[in-house]
Amino acid sequence: MAKGFETEDDDDRALLSDRIRNALTDEIAAGTLVAGAALDEQQLADRFGASRTPVREALRQLAAGGLVELRARRGGVVTRMTPERIMDMFETVAEIEAVCVRLATYRMTPLERSRLIELHELSRPIVESGDFDAYDSFNRQFHQTIYHATHNGFLAEQAITIRNRLNAFRRTQLRQGERLSRSRDEHEAIMQAIAEGDGEMASRRMRAHMLNAATSLSRFIEANKPA
Repeated sequence: MAKGFETEDDDDRALLSDRIRNALTDEIAAGTLVAGAALDEQQLADRFGASRTPVREALRQLAAGGLVELRARRGGVVTRMTPERIMDMFETVAEIEAVCVRLATYRMTPLERSRLIELHELSRPIVESGDFDAYDSFNRQFHQTIYHATHNGFLAEQAITIRNRLNAFRRTQLRQGERLSRSRDEHEAIMQAIAEGDGEMASRRMRAHMLNAATSLSRFIEANKPA
């Protein structure tokens, strides 16, 4: 059971809703909150020391990712999501991201390449500090920069839509073992292929990167199964 967060005010309400969402995400992914478990707004507000407003926003975000089914004026219930379904989703997103980075390698502008390099360098102190939430935010920016660098608006939209369905699990898998540093190393290898103009190599490395994330998530779920 998580400890209550600091007293809420207008300035940190959005941050508080993110922290509530992240805490619930980890518990859903680990199986601590099982399919069908009720998520009562008032109970969650009491647990996290918050008003119902950030709790409601956190539940809305979880519902958008398919983890929670909302119920009118009552909160929500945890959606049934099998490990097989999650792995199918990762396999699908791996192929889409592989296409994106291959096209981006050939189409990105010098400015977009510089932005990608800048993001990658900024991630080093994040990894060294072990800040999972900060790395999750960086990771979204890194991958979305690649999507937009395809200069294919429809493909970028589809990649973002599917990524949003997996956001919770992509974040949670970072908590398994040395996954944080390994993720950055895999980004490094992808960046090298992009720098060399080898779209096919970048594509293969991106596919492996995503499947490694799926494996890491599977291990996290297994290690955190309720006794």
